[in-house]
Amino acid sequence: MGIVVNQSIKNVIITCVGFGIGAVNTLFLFTKFLEEEYYGLVSYLFSASNLIWPLMAFGVHNTIVKFYSSYTNSDQQNRFLSMMLLLPLCIAVFIGAIGSALYHYILDFFKDDNTIVQPYVWTIYVLAITLSYFEIFFAWAKVKLKSVFGNILKELFVRIGTMILLLFVYFKVITVQQFIYGIIVVYILRLLMMMLYAFTLYKFRFNFSLPANHIAVFKYSLLILLAGSVATLLIDLDKTMIERYLPIEYVAKYGICAYIASVIIIPSRAMHQITYPLTAKLINEKSFKQLKELYKKSSLNLFAISGLLFVLIICNVNELFRLIPEEYELFIWVVLLIGGAKLFDNLLGNNNSILFNSDYYRLILYIGIGMAVLAFLLNWICIPIFGVTGAAIATFTAVFCYNLSKVWMVYSKFKMHPFSKETFSIIALVIVFTLGFYFWDFQFHPILNIVIKSIIIGAIYIALLYFFRVSKDINDLLKKIPRGA
Repeated sequence: MGIVVNQSIKNVIITCVGFGIGAVNTLFLFTKFLEEEYYGLVSYLFSASNLIWPLMAFGVHNTIVKFYSSYTNSDQQNRFLSMMLLLPLCIAVFIGAIGSALYHYILDFFKDDNTIVQPYVWTIYVLAITLSYFEIFFAWAKVKLKSVFGNILKELFVRIGTMILLLFVYFKVITVQQFIYGIIVVYILRLLMMMLYAFTLYKFRFNFSLPANHIAVFKYSLLILLAGSVATLLIDLDKTMIERYLPIEYVAKYGICAYIASVIIIPSRAMHQITYPLTAKLINEKSFKQLKELYKKSSLNLFAISGLLFVLIICNVNELFRLIPEEYELFIWVVLLIGGAKLFDNLLGNNNSILFNSDYYRLILYIGIGMAVLAFLLNWICIPIFGVTGAAIATFTAVFCYNLSKVWMVYSKFKMHPFSKETFSIIALVIVFTLGFYFWDFQFHPILNIVIKSIIIGAIYIALLYFFRVSKDINDLLKKIPRGA
């Protein structure tokens, strides 16, 4: 676990800083420097591109992680990586051709409501290409157990670039329209930097010959493409469907609440950068005892840390919204439901890695398709009735059912689960702290109130984790802090 802890700590720091910058952008700069409809437009463009890029990537970013370690010579590795680079290109060309042929009809889709989207529809396609190839080259780095630089680009580069562009808008250096084009340029630059870094890690030589097991690789990519698309659909379908039923500014309002709740995924995003390739390696080597240990440890540690983040978010969210312009109202149930879904994601540990890198990855596809249909139907029913809260209800329900299914799948096939008695101790802590601190505030400025309250909550929560020895890894890490290790 040494390399996991080492790179995970670095990735946690990078991800925390990235989310901090993202919070400044999302909660303050976007809300103050852009009009509501343009903020909603930007949110919609990214949500739409997030639905498309897994299709373009063709599951290649997951396929690289699963199969790369199984090749023992450079010739097969070059053939494999060449295939991985060409597949998404073919898909992108195919989608681009269809999009060009139907572009007039796509524009007509927005002619009645939210016509502001029409001039920027093409940016969805460009963003999808940059997102897909970035993840592919990031996966290339992960299999070399070099995730830190890619994480810097993923979590920091774009957010810093966005912040600079927003400041340019404020000082009238650029227009809002140029701001949107500027974001596209930032994503293209990020892709080029990731690509160059990946090529420095491995002396790649393009080879048009197929690897020996190309049929198995293609089948896996196809199924992971569908499974990955389902997972992305569960995350971003709500925002795109809000645009269908409500004015586009509600996409921004929902996006703010969802972003606040999404801070909970910081620990998992950081740790998964390194646990994913390690899980693939353990499965390829059939080291199931070590896999079980990694499963339980990743679940417990992620749940303990994300539980604290959940408490801090819920207990401070009212004060946080006092800092945001009044037109962006707080939808507390959106924060609670999306936060709960993210908390459940952390509880699963490296569950996704186990399923996607095992021989049972096909099963997740069938369940995932069912969950995607469920999410669509629930959004279709709930948004017209409950507004943006309906979108959160739909997302939470679909994610809860999907995650419960994945836990059951790993247990039925590998006879292992992520839960322990410590899991229930953390659940109790989260409930007690949330109820105990949500209704209690100091009569100070919101920022001072948030800082003092967070310090008190964090200190007591961490002390209880340490005192009751909930996680050996967390205790060991806390013991090192006074020695400056």
